[in-house]
Amino acid sequence: MLLHELTDRQRLQRLRGDGLGLRTGPFSFRIRSRLAHIDQGLALLYAANALADDAGFIDFDLSLEPAGGLRRWLRPQARFVFDGQSPFEPLPADHAYPLLEWSMNWCISAHIHDQVLLHSAVVERHGMAAVLPAPPGSGKSTLCAGLIHRGWRLLSDELGMVSMDDGLLTPLVRPVSLKNESLAVIQRFVPQAVFNRVSVGTSKGSVTHMRAPAEHVARAHERARPRWLVFPRYLAGAAPTMAARSRASSMIELGRNAFNYSALGRRGFDTLADLVCACDCYDFSYSNLDDAVRCFDALAAQAVA
Repeated sequence: MLLHELTDRQRLQRLRGDGLGLRTGPFSFRIRSRLAHIDQGLALLYAANALADDAGFIDFDLSLEPAGGLRRWLRPQARFVFDGQSPFEPLPADHAYPLLEWSMNWCISAHIHDQVLLHSAVVERHGMAAVLPAPPGSGKSTLCAGLIHRGWRLLSDELGMVSMDDGLLTPLVRPVSLKNESLAVIQRFVPQAVFNRVSVGTSKGSVTHMRAPAEHVARAHERARPRWLVFPRYLAGAAPTMAARSRASSMIELGRNAFNYSALGRRGFDTLADLVCACDCYDFSYSNLDDAVRCFDALAAQAVA
């Protein structure tokens, strides 16, 4: 059963009661909340996601609730609770939905250690994946959002998951995070895209999330083989440049963008080394999404020629 098949009343009853079970890629979340922004955001952005079996195993149990005390009435706040603990300070109630997405990312990055987790977008074409590791502000999510509406399949916007057994990439198809100027760029580039409300004044500026295409969500069980390792960077006014990068420097930078690299020891090192050896490595700078798509399409065309 998919989330959109619940009535509004059924969805609210679950969120405000025992919790709404939701599948996202290989993980299941049980989410509780009485906050309207959480209900509205989930209904809009996760409509095509499967519900988790109420009787089955749940990976992460979390809630987003109003902060207590005076904060119920004076500058209301939202509080994230995971397994009965609050690992973060509350945020303004208007930031509740971004807090949910950030909290889900934290649940995975802090607790999953059977795969190497990269701060990276991952997109796929012809069964081959492009891994796009980059720090915040690089234009990674903007590039990802553009590519997945021009023939590339979304595997992940924030968390690249590399198997330590066979090196394949596991999809984690969730909404794409966009902030500040990126929102207007994608609205122009993909007029039909669906966006959640914008949360203003967060620690990252103005933030929203774009719904992943339903057909990509439906294919979240299909893993992909890494083929390209591309380090993107947005540069205003720059012509698109795809420059070859050494595997040695790519390995070092990839380690910097891995959440759990230091915790995995030799297996983590070997997994990243195998990933780098399996890929053509590039630095990519761009300012225009149409140009960027053409560059990535050229990579895919060369690979199947």
